[in-house]
Amino acid sequence: MPGPLDGVRILDLTTVVMGPYATQILADLGADVVKVEPPEGDVMRYAWPFRNPGMGHIFLNANRNKRSLALDLKSPEARAALLALAKGADALVYNIRPQAMARLGLSYEALRAANPRILYVGCFGYSQRGPYAAKAAYDDLIQGAAGIPWLFQKQGAKTPRYAPVIIADRSVGQQVASSVSAALYRREKTGKGQRVDVPMFEHLLQVVLGEHLGGYTFEPPLGEPGYARMLAKDRRPYRTKDGYVCALIYNDKQWRAFFELIGRTELLATEAFASQEARSRNYDRAYALVAEEMLKRTTGEWLAALEAADIPVQRMNSLDDIVADPHLAAIGYFREVEHPTEGRLRSLAVPSEWSESAPEYRRHAPRLGEHTRELLAEAGLAAEEIERLIASGAAKAAD
Repeated sequence: MPGPLDGVRILDLTTVVMGPYATQILADLGADVVKVEPPEGDVMRYAWPFRNPGMGHIFLNANRNKRSLALDLKSPEARAALLALAKGADALVYNIRPQAMARLGLSYEALRAANPRILYVGCFGYSQRGPYAAKAAYDDLIQGAAGIPWLFQKQGAKTPRYAPVIIADRSVGQQVASSVSAALYRREKTGKGQRVDVPMFEHLLQVVLGEHLGGYTFEPPLGEPGYARMLAKDRRPYRTKDGYVCALIYNDKQWRAFFELIGRTELLATEAFASQEARSRNYDRAYALVAEEMLKRTTGEWLAALEAADIPVQRMNSLDDIVADPHLAAIGYFREVEHPTEGRLRSLAVPSEWSESAPEYRRHAPRLGEHTRELLAEAGLAAEEIERLIASGAAKAAD
């Protein structure tokens, strides 16, 4: 069954994680995504581990359902070939700085001249309306700019540190996919293409400041920035007698059940624990109390007791635990697929479920230039012209 974006063609000029993740979402939803790579390929092709050079694990997990076209866009002939492809495309997505796109002769104006209906979607470090417009940006740098390492230290870490997930790239990638989908809908209504910028810094600030703007939400401020519950030093997995457990005792009903469970219902009448507002002023004290109690039982005992009391609880998983998780096995979250060159692979499911037009795994992550000849022919280039581009180095095709 065709996915919801069946019939949409996306030119994907992105590399690394942010852009490829965004366009994989669109590809999973049914779009025909043409991954335009430089002749040396996306740098993430070479992130270890891999069975074969150029097919690294992160690349495989961000580029399924795409076709690969390798072009040296510094070459006028390759640029002309891209513009020929753009005439039949619905959107172009890129993640280098707009200044670099302009130097390649691939500005919005150039693409709009080739196709007035095209959606020109850029994801890069900073808004182009401010003094940081030309600054380079990577996930670590944007995490730092958005205050994430500072928040770790504020919570009690000995030194600032980055979150051990590519949080800026992944979250901005989701915003890019959402923006492309919304822009496609608007174009269906108006017939007009447009330029869309999705800057990393400003997006990640939405994630951080949604709660951590704190007292600065008000003018004049009502206290300092920061959300006390998130910054409480004991907001972390609780140590038990034999491991860790993740529990969230949040509302009045859950706190009452917890105090009954530990035999300390008198705390419900104290100033610090009597209400949601009172606890929100004493998160450090509340979480310290829970941490002290959790040491008195095993993980298994706490899981059973908290679930019986209808208090949200979850075992703390390792990565090995996740791969073996029975819930994920029941819903087929991990699917084994056979890649024509990389052998048996574990593939992640599309994380949305549809009653109709369900997204699916249609194509393996492509080898570099695997579809170069096929795509250039679709753009209207003659076979002889395609072979000249390949022979000159302006294009590259897989062996």
